[in-house]
Amino acid sequence: MCLAIPAKVLEIQGDVAKVDFGQGVVRDVNVMLVEARVGKYVLVHAGYAIQVLDQEAAEETLRLWEELLTYDEA
Repeated sequence: MCLAIPAKVLEIQGDVAKVDFGQGVVRDVNVMLVEARVGKYVLVHAGYAIQVLDQEAAEETLRLWEELLTYDEA
């Protein structure tokens, strides 16, 4: 099973972007496969941005992840 998570691009330096996965989780990912822009969302798998997402799709996916994670805690 493959898993990819949306993240918001905070800054870009060359082929590496600092992205925010939410809840204080910020990581560096490789963006050489996509045309990432600061402030946009990318779909991240195994340390690589594999797709640029529109904000609505990214936020909906993040909301669903949050719902799943909090459901598991209940």
